[in-house]
Amino acid sequence: MNEFDPSAQINKMTSRPGIYRMLDARSEIIYIGKAKNLKKRVASYFSGSPKTKKTMRMLALVKCIEVTVTNTETEALLLESNLIKKFKPRYNVLLKDDKSFPYIHVSTDQKFPRITSYRGSKSKKGDYFGPFPSTVAVRETLYQLQKLFRLRKCKDSEFANRSRPCLQYQIKRCSAPCVGKISAEHYAQDIENAMQFLRGKNAQIVKALQNKMQSSSDAQDYELAAFYRDQIANLKKIQAQQLMSGFAKDLDCIAAYSNNGVTGITILFIRQGRNLGSRTYFPRYAKDTELEEIIDAFLTQYYLHHYPPHEILLNTSLQEKDLLEEVLSEQAKHTVRIKANVRGKRKQLMHMTAMNAEHAVTQHLNKQTQLDSRFADLTNTLNLSETPGLICCFDISHTMGEATTASCVVFDNKGAKKSAYRRFNIRAVTEGDDYLALQEAVTRYLKRIYQDQNDESKPSKPRYPDLMLIDGGVGQVNSVLKAIDNLADLELPPFLVAGVSKSPERKAGAEKIVMPHLQKELILGPESLALQLIQQVRDEAHRFALSGHRKRRGKSRTRSVLEEIEGLGVKRRSLLLRHFGGLHEVTDASIEDLSKVEGISKLIAERIYKHLHEK
Repeated sequence: MNEFDPSAQINKMTSRPGIYRMLDARSEIIYIGKAKNLKKRVASYFSGSPKTKKTMRMLALVKCIEVTVTNTETEALLLESNLIKKFKPRYNVLLKDDKSFPYIHVSTDQKFPRITSYRGSKSKKGDYFGPFPSTVAVRETLYQLQKLFRLRKCKDSEFANRSRPCLQYQIKRCSAPCVGKISAEHYAQDIENAMQFLRGKNAQIVKALQNKMQSSSDAQDYELAAFYRDQIANLKKIQAQQLMSGFAKDLDCIAAYSNNGVTGITILFIRQGRNLGSRTYFPRYAKDTELEEIIDAFLTQYYLHHYPPHEILLNTSLQEKDLLEEVLSEQAKHTVRIKANVRGKRKQLMHMTAMNAEHAVTQHLNKQTQLDSRFADLTNTLNLSETPGLICCFDISHTMGEATTASCVVFDNKGAKKSAYRRFNIRAVTEGDDYLALQEAVTRYLKRIYQDQNDESKPSKPRYPDLMLIDGGVGQVNSVLKAIDNLADLELPPFLVAGVSKSPERKAGAEKIVMPHLQKELILGPESLALQLIQQVRDEAHRFALSGHRKRRGKSRTRSVLEEIEGLGVKRRSLLLRHFGGLHEVTDASIEDLSKVEGISKLIAERIYKHLHEK
């Protein structure tokens, strides 16, 4: 790359809005920013005005600046957020990718709607309530809804084919609409009450239930009156625990706290007057980044991928408040207001959120200190010249050779890197041969890293591990070393391979560490910090392999049993499973129920029934 002349590039720039990308000597993007006036904004970096330490370090690496012009500053903000997420430049504040928040979905397009936890795009018909900060919060709310209103959660296939009430009816968590224990009219009223509850309209529900209780009492139906009385009592109890008066509209309360280079940003969710709990994020950023810049970048990246509420409270001022309000209001289709320096009840909320942020950062630092100690002890125990920056661990899971699945989990000095986890469906080996299964998994894993590192289209390149752990003893480790030797043409960088094998008693803390580089085995003992780290990584690899194996085995068994039935092709098997929901439900179905499925004649239904009940 030629010598960088900023003035020459700036002179050619436009004064229109857009985004700019700063590249280093390797043509890697190290920073992405937006500007209302590209020429003026980029020129400010090279003026004589004071710069932060972070900016000075960044500018020393810049060898080229590229720009993309947009029609408006709003478009620039959106493009900046998307490009930061794609390229992950080291000098930008990066919000770790997380799964979308869970919602409660009510399938109001059905005669007897179902309430479920839902995560993903809102493409399904029905009403959505949330977001909830965790699946635990969703489960608790669903439990309350079932306890109060007795609504169904079962799959449509189960609902359509049930002949008697399930356990949920027996424990008074469902009114059993599947077998006609409640009319569509009364069930619709329960659904409406549940949605009112989720909207925070508890007073209206209580009033309606009180009227029903009085009517039942007047009609001398004292059992029904008692049911409504208990429903009202439960509702008031939950209301007292959750309802926060004075918050008619949805709001997020956001507080940031920094300590020892770690910043935690906590979001407290208030929806329909109910406190749904909080979640804390730990964004990644370059050293010496100002707190205001961290919060500004976090809000932009977070709310452009999550539905914004009517009101956002902050414990610090925002650099581009008006622009972000405009963008979020347009996205949400309602007015979004961002506020700082609030008073009254909102100030109390901010104080509570700030305390949660401080507590989360303290816990994070304690966890990091423990992890650092474990990595340091591992380095000493394995006699390494440097602390491993990346550890991967392989494990194999199968049932008597069936559905063999390999897992690879990845840890660095921050903990598990779940985005780097991989599973491998092992095919080309003798059933039950763990040695060959490991060889296939390790070979495929290392080849994929090699391909990705040499793929110019990939903005971020995966790393080779510094330490590869194998769940197994000498035999498993030697088989992996053989697989690595067979990849000599790839010229892989050197890395250490070690095994961890259980004792004959399979007792935790008595594992043997197989170390080919030292030509010996170690038993460290349960108090060893190095062993605790190895156990943590090994157990995670085992969990990941086992869950993948069970899922694959379940699919395989369902498919193989039905494949044995004459006249039941791919299309009919698919229709059958879609109608009933699974092999268990197909097995429970009668010949008459089976013949109701599209494409299943009486003859084929009899054949299916006979085959499954002979098994």
